[in-house]
Amino acid sequence: MEEKNKMLTIGQFAALHGINKKTLMWYDEIGLFKPAVIDPVNGYRYYNYHQSAELETILLMRELEVAISDIQKFMANRSAANFASLLNEKITEVEQHIAHLKAVQKTLNNYRQNMLTLLTMDLSAISIVNKKGRSLITITVNDDMSFDKEVEIIAAEAKKYQLRRLHDAYYGAMIAVERLYQGNFDQYSHVFMEMPFPVQKTGLHSQPSGKYLRAFYKGNWQGISQKYQEILDYAQQQGLTLTGFSYEMGINENVIDHIDDYITQIEIPIAE
Repeated sequence: MEEKNKMLTIGQFAALHGINKKTLMWYDEIGLFKPAVIDPVNGYRYYNYHQSAELETILLMRELEVAISDIQKFMANRSAANFASLLNEKITEVEQHIAHLKAVQKTLNNYRQNMLTLLTMDLSAISIVNKKGRSLITITVNDDMSFDKEVEIIAAEAKKYQLRRLHDAYYGAMIAVERLYQGNFDQYSHVFMEMPFPVQKTGLHSQPSGKYLRAFYKGNWQGISQKYQEILDYAQQQGLTLTGFSYEMGINENVIDHIDDYITQIEIPIAE
């Protein structure tokens, strides 16, 4: 206990808390945190061990980006109730920040997977893959809806779900498989959005888990009908029945300059 009553120089106290002694001098100047003793002869500042908790509280709030003026108000009126209120507010902010970082992580992982796919893909191949189910936000479209209207609705949905940037989500288009079997390869029924974080909402579209046919098409969408015919021919040859919807998604728009280089990934569920 005797050691805890000893005075520490400003340099020792700053080192103990991992900060610069100029920070302590500034806190003293603005009246936020004062030394226990100031030598009247040489003006040296000295601190005691018992001030550590007070300084650590200030440093915590600084790390949480609380404004200096708010810290001053809090330190002048410290209480359990005030501290609990401040902590509740900051915990909410931290949780939101963590959720955002997780969303960014998912977006980055998706981009990386797309780049790995680009490096290893065979544009002419049609393969069978296993996919996990996912929930999608869907927007119904029809031939009468203009492109400008589609963009307007997508932007509204992005704002509704508080996306920081439009491209935090993944976007694609859906065609009912029954339309494909009828030879209607351009009658899209929905545009979908896959959010980078879980969405709690009724009415979401559930893309099922299971086996899918996967194929790739390079170029503008005018020639995609031929790719769909190849997919249907492959399914027939393999004795496979397709079901549900075809899910289209661009995978290289981040690294191309011309639409003719655009690669669309097509995935269609296989009926069990």
